Amino acid sequence: MIEFLKAAVRGVVIGVANVIPGVSGGTMMVSMGVYDTIISCITGLLKHFWKSVKTLLPYILGALIGIVALASVLTFLFENYPLPTSTAFIGLILGGLAPLLKQIDMKKAGIGAVLLFLVFLALIIVLAIINPTESGTVVAFTWGQAAVLLVMGVIASATMIIPGVSGSMILMLLGYYRTVINAVSALKDALFGGGLAAAAEPLKVLLPFGLGVVIGIYAVAKLIEWLLKRYPVYTYSAILGLVIASPVAVLLRCDMSGVTPVIVLISLVTFIAGFLFAAWMASLGKKEQIVASTKNL
Repeated sequence: MIEFLKAAVRGVVIGVANVIPGVSGGTMMVSMGVYDTIISCITGLLKHFWKSVKTLLPYILGALIGIVALASVLTFLFENYPLPTSTAFIGLILGGLAPLLKQIDMKKAGIGAVLLFLVFLALIIVLAIINPTESGTVVAFTWGQAAVLLVMGVIASATMIIPGVSGSMILMLLGYYRTVINAVSALKDALFGGGLAAAAEPLKVLLPFGLGVVIGIYAVAKLIEWLLKRYPVYTYSAILGLVIASPVAVLLRCDMSGVTPVIVLISLVTFIAGFLFAAWMASLGKKEQIVASTKNL
């Protein structure tokens, strides 16, 4: 039960990270030392179904709780206290770098690995500089729009599990972030308000999008597993570039207006808190990561 709760807490962090533009759920997985565990369970879902489901279940439940229950709170915090909230996530990102660094064999890392690191570092920073905004246009349901939403789900889920790449930011680039978030909010209001009939409209958005998410996560997890097996140094170097760039991307998207010395001090405290929490979660995930790699689901 304790292990289930630990995994569920990590799932909450992953779910929340996937909702906030500029923050990567994949980075949070790496930072907490559970990236390999989750990827191996996803790719081994058909071969070891019940074992994979048992491992993934607390992460999925935690992620859903993070998305539904905490997304609106964090949105409020980012709008009203952007710097302290941003530095908390930066602390979460940097606090869990140790497990990732240990995966890179510096003796085998040549110029190719360095170039990959720099390319993916620059990619995230450029995306953050673009700083996409969304019109907020509400999409009307058609079968064509459902097909588009399915494709959006595939793209978003792919980026959600790639460390350093924010699925929410990609959705903003494509103009569908607010559509999906509004649908999640409307579904939550309908379910908790007892108006099940009102759930029909948001489900028209979320069902095709959710199907795309499932397809995308499985396909990209397979690709990442293949890359890690055949090109581990290059793959981890690229992932490191994505992760290192994430704090820069978060700060570039942070509203710095109205920053005072008190806010800077609070931001320092939230950074330290995030850093220590991520380091603690990463230490808890070491044993599980070793077991998952050994079993090679």
